[in-house]
Amino acid sequence: MKKIIFTGGGTAGHVTPNLAIIHQMDRSKWSIAYIGSYDGIERELVEKNNIPYFGIASGKLRRYFDMKNVTDLARISNGLRQARNILKKEKPDVVFSKGGFVTVPVVIAAYSLGIPVHLHESDLTPGLANRIAKRFTKTFYTSFAETAKHFPSEQTNVVGSPIRDDLLSGSRTQGLALTDFIKQKPVLLVMGGSLGAKAINEGIRQSLDDLLNTYQIIHICGKGHLDPALERKRGYKQYEYVHEELPHLMQAADIVVTRGGSNAIFEFLALQIPMLIIPLSRQSSRGDQILNAQTFVKNGYAHMLEEESMKDDALVKEIHALYANREPILTTMQQSKATHAVPLIIEQLNRI
Repeated sequence: MKKIIFTGGGTAGHVTPNLAIIHQMDRSKWSIAYIGSYDGIERELVEKNNIPYFGIASGKLRRYFDMKNVTDLARISNGLRQARNILKKEKPDVVFSKGGFVTVPVVIAAYSLGIPVHLHESDLTPGLANRIAKRFTKTFYTSFAETAKHFPSEQTNVVGSPIRDDLLSGSRTQGLALTDFIKQKPVLLVMGGSLGAKAINEGIRQSLDDLLNTYQIIHICGKGHLDPALERKRGYKQYEYVHEELPHLMQAADIVVTRGGSNAIFEFLALQIPMLIIPLSRQSSRGDQILNAQTFVKNGYAHMLEEESMKDDALVKEIHALYANREPILTTMQQSKATHAVPLIIEQLNRI
């Protein structure tokens, strides 16, 4: 039996693609474990799936001067030592990395021990962690064709984004039952990512009465962002984060408002849910979500609204425009092959 260790963390977007691959691997041929941070969201998500988990120290990598860089470099160095010890003991045949700061010491440790690393990059341009990991990696996978130019061509496979198999098996009927919604009125799903999105949460709630005239709303607002005053609001259902019910809630949705994280938008593409993408601004990020959103708009899968433009009734107008344009978007989405990444990646891993 071969052994694989996955790594990735910081946000759910660095974890759920790994879980998508894990769930479709043949457990009679593969022993599977996971390395992540001590207390990141990856620990909860991985252990919930009964996968052996090893925690290591993790530090943030910054592109600018900050005194925290000094202490975080010490954490990364400690994480490298811990990852190396874990890998020496576990002796995996391969390490699969999904990105996030915690992966850097794991990838470097694997390289130092002669363990091949396979890496998936979701965004249009590689993040800092994956740019560092590039020199220690044997095989690359990308979601976007445009991303392949950032990696060695002979080692890179354009596969799309790994989609969780369970997301494709949800029931609209169960989703409506969970929310106590009716089938005669369209459902707007709002997701700001596993950590929430303050601007989107506030924009939706400020326009709630107006939006509820047309839509029923499922609002996944992130941990600590529930509004107790809205708990009994008819036609509005809020969640901090969703696990088992998520496939059913997604199937209930007619349109979605989302951030521009690659994994999320590829999931909505696979589920054929027209999107209004509100990417993180350049002031709050490296601009990767803006590029992701622009590519999806260009391909006819989504509308886009910049966070800085969420003034007055702009959000409501864009949501209405998306719903009015949903049929041509659905037609374009039906021609996509967004669900093929997992079998392509597993095929490569099985050759090891």
